[in-house]
Parts: sequence; C-alpha cells; structure tokens
Amino acid sequence: MIVVVGAGIAGLSAALAAAGDERLGQEGLRLEGRAALADGAKRHPQEVLLVCKDEFVESNTYHAQGGVASAIFDDDDPALHAADTMAAGHGLCDRTAVDILTDEGARRVRELIDDGWRVDRDEQGHVLRGLEAAHCRSRVVHAGGDATGKVLELDVSAMVKANPNITVLEHAFLNDVVVRDGHVAGVRLSVRDAKGGVRPRVVTAERVILATGGAGRLYPYTTNPSVATGDGLAAALRAGAQVADLEFYQFHPTAMAIGEHFLVSEAVRGEGAVLLDEHGHRFMTDIDPKAELAPRDVVARANFRTMQAQGGKPVMLDVSPMAKENPDLAEFLRHRFPTIDAYTRELGFDWSKEPIPVAPAAHYWMGGIRTDLFGRSSIPGLYAAGECARTGVQGANRLASNSLLEGMVYGYRAGLAAASDRADATWRPQDFDNSEIPGLPVCQKPMTIHTPAARDAMVRPWDRTHIENTMWRHVGVIRTGESLATAVAELGAGLAAANAEYHDGTSAAEYAQAVTGWENRNLLTVGYAAAIAAHNRCESRGAHTRQDYPTHNPTIAHSIAYVMA
Repeated sequence: MIVVVGAGIAGLSAALAAAGDERLGQEGLRLEGRAALADGAKRHPQEVLLVCKDEFVESNTYHAQGGVASAIFDDDDPALHAADTMAAGHGLCDRTAVDILTDEGARRVRELIDDGWRVDRDEQGHVLRGLEAAHCRSRVVHAGGDATGKVLELDVSAMVKANPNITVLEHAFLNDVVVRDGHVAGVRLSVRDAKGGVRPRVVTAERVILATGGAGRLYPYTTNPSVATGDGLAAALRAGAQVADLEFYQFHPTAMAIGEHFLVSEAVRGEGAVLLDEHGHRFMTDIDPKAELAPRDVVARANFRTMQAQGGKPVMLDVSPMAKENPDLAEFLRHRFPTIDAYTRELGFDWSKEPIPVAPAAHYWMGGIRTDLFGRSSIPGLYAAGECARTGVQGANRLASNSLLEGMVYGYRAGLAAASDRADATWRPQDFDNSEIPGLPVCQKPMTIHTPAARDAMVRPWDRTHIENTMWRHVGVIRTGESLATAVAELGAGLAAANAEYHDGTSAAEYAQAVTGWENRNLLTVGYAAAIAAHNRCESRGAHTRQDYPTHNPTIAHSIAYVMA
C-alpha cells in the first residue's frame, strides 16, 4: 500500500497516478534523461490510503482563487512559459524541472479539461484565459471566475472517490514519518474517533508521499487556510530528509488589509486594476516597467515600503480602469470575480466605485523537501509533491498561477514513481543545474540544522500569536541579519519548549485541542529552519530581501540543503 498525506491537487494527482487511474497521463511523460523513470518502468496500480487532516476537500487548493497557467493556446508555447518561469525564479530554477512543468503541465491541463474539469468558457464554448504578472502571454485558465481551486478540487476529488483502489481517511493528523534502517516504514497518525477524541494509529507502508501544502500560518497576515501549518515538512525534517530554499517565502502583494486578509487575486491586476498610495498616486509605474504586473516579490516589497512610508496605512487597489472595457463595471466584477466581489461587499465596500485597502500577506513557500524530478526525497521510500516539496521549479520566486500546475505535474510524477520504483531505486535528489548563472549549481551539499535540546528550554510553550508575530517581525517581507539572528534564537527556544511538552495524543481528551499543540510544534520546527536558511543567505534574491545585503551576490547564487539533527 502507498500512503499519500494531503488532499490538495498534488495529493489527489499522486493518489490517482499511484492507483493506476488512466484518466491522467494519457499524453505521457518527457521520457529523456533525468525526466525518465528507470528502465522505462510501467504503471503498477497500487492500493492507496489518502490521509487528510481535515475534511476531504479542505486544502490550499480549495481556497486558490488564481488560475492554472498552461501553454494550451495557439499563440503560446511551453518554451515561452518556461522562460517566464525561470525569469521569475531569479536564477534558482532547474531548466529540466521547468521544462517538465510547462510541457507536461499543458498535457495534464488538456486531460483534466477532457475529463470534465469545469473551466470557464465563452459563449462559443472556447476556454477563456487571463493575463497575470510576469507572463508574456494570456495563458491562465480559470474556473468559477475566481474560484479555480475550489472547482478543480471538487472535480478531481470526484475522480478520486470513484477510484476503487483509493481509500480516504479524514481527520487524521500526521505525527511523524516512520523510518527504520534508513528506509521509510510508514506513518504515525492520530485519528479523530467518533466522539471527537484521539485514536493513535501506525500505518505500515514502504512508500509515503507527502503532499501536505505550505505553512502560511507562520504569519499573522496570510492568504492560507487554517490547515497550512507545515506538518509534512516538519515531519520530514524530524525524519532527517534534506530540505532546501526555506528562505524564500512569497508574500502575495494584495490581500485585504482588514477582515480575514482575504486574497485579492493576481487576475484583478491582470484585468487592469492599479495600486495607489494614500495621496492617490499610482506608484508602481515609478518602480518597474511592468508596473502592477511585475513579479510578485517586486510588487509585495513596493506595497510594504509604501505602507511603511505612510505610517502603516494600507495601499489601495483601484479597479476603475477596467471600466474602459467594461462600462457596467459592477456587473463585470460580479461575473468575473464573484468570490472577491461578495467578500468586499460583505466588508462594506463597493469596489466598483471606490478603491479597496490591500497589503502583502504570506502566500506560498518556494522551499521545501528536496526532491528529484519524480518527487523522490533523500530518504528511500519518501516522496514529496506540491508546496511542501522543493522540485527545482519555483526557484527564488514563484511565477503567478504555477502552483496548481506544479501540483498536477509533480504529484502525478510522484505517484507514478511510488507505484513503479524498485527497491534499488536511486534515493538521492540530483544536483540541479543553474538556470541563469553559468558554473554555479542550484544546490550545495547538505548542512545540518541542530534541533535545540528540550532540556535547554527556558520558556513556556508558545501560542500561535507568539509564533506569528515573531515570524512577521523578524522573517517577514524585508529582513536584516540582526532580526534573523534574533529569530533563530527565539524560535529555537520556542521549539525546545514545544519538544519538551510534546505527546502523541494518547492522553488528550479532544482531537481538536491536541491538533493545536501539534501544529504549533510543526510551525516552530519549520519557522526555525526557515530563519536559519534566511540568516545564511547573505544577499537579496527573489522572495528573500535583506536590508543589509540589498543586491544579488552571484558568488552565493545557490541554495543550501539542510538536514535537521
């Protein structure tokens, strides 16, 4: 049996591939070089246990407003999409990984549309497409207007439910990956019982795929749902897996500055919305030739610095330029962005008549478990896909609407490999080639992160607010060496306290109460690792910006892999 942990698009794709579902992969893979399975391995359908921390469809995918970027239109090409992806990645993308993403991504998108994914179409039935930041073509496919992730999750999860080889286990928390003699042996779970209590369960498996998403809940301002607490990445770190690029956390430029920091999709700026300071000045034209359609890291920093200059007041997003093409702007917004429209009106804004306040918020983690091109980690039997993985695709900054695509492509690849790999498969992520700077690898040899000893803990276990505020203050949009050193020390103490208090849930009365403690420990684990990674990168690159090192340093234009000990 293969265990897949996580039910976003990466986990769903992995489960379908591992279970031998032939609705995916009909167009095949890029079968050359590092992109090929060993000896041309064939499909070997397996029994799959799909583990979900919450309800089956609750994931980052479900909440994703943005679309899926794919070169499926006549005036586009995967090579153009690849060039945009590598440019956004600031020299830390692997060319082969990106070529796989854009080539196989177009194949997977076409297959899903053929299999019934309900994408948006015009009156003639043609698939609609949008333009988003840093793309040279309009290539972003949407579904349900600004509810792409929700529609994708529901449509693909229906495929999973219909597959007899896949069993779904809901309300099951991943405590740890079990490793014996250097090889994965299963997972240790805590499952909610019928009365809301905790039932420990160990599942034996020689193949485990982690697709647990990101860790946006590290920060007080985030577009991520409550389940995004870094559980898979933390479990992988504790198991001794290599991780990389943890310093690169993308802050989405435009989340609502009030309420629940609801994401205002990139597509809104793609349709023509502009950013204004408190005096009504459109400041992005002063910063980048692409203005509001510059890469996300550029726009997020500009918004953050503008807010600092105006005493913390949010910047304003003005959609009125859209009225030129859409005279009935209110109706257009209701149709094109129904979710955002409803939310802004719920907060008391009529955004068809007035700008809305926005601010940067934690959105997507480029770093994660270091894998090869089939999701294999450094631990035999352990695979990773989606936001918890570092595949070589995202580099230092993710191109808009590439995340769901990466989940489709590399989730499928991980599932296929897990069902096909022999016991003697290579279990070492290959060193990726640099996409931008000749002669420098994307990844160095691993370094060890020393976990603070529990006996050194001098503080009480941290609550969520303490974690979020420490990360925002010291490992936020713009950083300094001093603030990062403070973060390493403080988060290390917090992690030591959490490790000292950890229990597996057998003594907990309620599942929900126990989950809060486990999630906080996981957030401290991945936050501590991220702070160390950011402190060790003495430059500004992509989503990692340091005031004391404001420019690129080509002599360190590589990422360091880490192992926690």
